[in-house]
Amino acid sequence: MNPARVLVIEDEPKLAELLCVYLEAAGFEARRLGDGLEAAREVRDWSPALVLLDLMLPGKDGLDVCREIRAFSAVPIIMVTARVEEIDRLLGLELGADDYICKPYSPREVVARVKAVLRRSRPDATAGQEAARAAGLVIDEDAYRAQLDGTALELTPVEFRLLALLASAPGRIFSRDQVLDRLYDDHRVVTDRTVDSHVKNLRRKLGAIRPGDLIRSVYGVGYRLDLQAADDAEPH
Repeated sequence: MNPARVLVIEDEPKLAELLCVYLEAAGFEARRLGDGLEAAREVRDWSPALVLLDLMLPGKDGLDVCREIRAFSAVPIIMVTARVEEIDRLLGLELGADDYICKPYSPREVVARVKAVLRRSRPDATAGQEAARAAGLVIDEDAYRAQLDGTALELTPVEFRLLALLASAPGRIFSRDQVLDRLYDDHRVVTDRTVDSHVKNLRRKLGAIRPGDLIRSVYGVGYRLDLQAADDAEPH
């Protein structure tokens, strides 16, 4: 599996570079931005696993960037700030930040906090499977078998892996990169159209058993499994 991506949005070049060095030494793939203007676009295009977001940025401050990202993505966000006033902390958390780090800090502390937030945000596969089973979807990864509402699903290996990933956390949005990491053991390069084709085929097979759109496409973000879908689901 490819290393988890961390987007560092920090306007102090030396500090941003140092953070990236420590993150890469810890096994992450790191990329940095120096202002908030392109942050949302970078999150859409690069699909990081986590964003380290400085509060004081040129062009657009961290609170506005956080609000903009939260409008389309649930990616974990750690706010980094030298402003420790309680109102800033509360406002940041209300906007959807997952954690805070106050300057000055050590890069090792940042890496530790990144790992902790990613652990918390990682789907609990056991809980996901139990939720899926309760909703009528049974997946046996050892036997490579799946059933929906008691009916066996005839799936290709790629379709099975796609369904198993989505069912590990029903309702959670999985990015295209996360889907690609799971679908192909050899990490081959495939196009977005190829991924869309697998999703379309799996959606059709699920829909033949339970009418409705069980796999939802979230524009610019990825896919999620909606086991509550019904006949009146919106078309895609």
